[in-house]
Amino acid sequence: MFSIDTSTPFGARVARQLDDELVIWLTTVAPSGTPAPTPVWFLWTGGQLLIASQPRTAKLRNLGRGDRVSTNFNATFHGGEVGVLTGSAAIDEAGFTDEERAAYTTKYAEHIAGLGMSADEFHKSYSVLIRITPDKLRGF
Repeated sequence: MFSIDTSTPFGARVARQLDDELVIWLTTVAPSGTPAPTPVWFLWTGGQLLIASQPRTAKLRNLGRGDRVSTNFNATFHGGEVGVLTGSAAIDEAGFTDEERAAYTTKYAEHIAGLGMSADEFHKSYSVLIRITPDKLRGF
């Protein structure tokens, strides 16, 4: 089972980023074999990254061909604070639990409003849930 050693400075920083960062880069693989990084909003809960997606996106098509993904945080201007999680992704047909949806909506309330949407409109538009289960963490 994957866990983050929060007793180290690196692990503590990654745990903080998982709680506080608004954007993480999700990298899937296109049919050509080319890595396809995409900035996404996410929720870290229960040892998983949850990503809401609109239907019919390239990232979803890419996941239909293979479940291995990587995610990474933005690095500093000079390339510091690198954190990369790799793992497997699955489309969750059941969607968010009520608790997960509430946490996601709370985290992004201001940004959802900035899109000119209500929370209900956002979740109707971004109706596909991707669950990523990490199995490795690397970085510095």
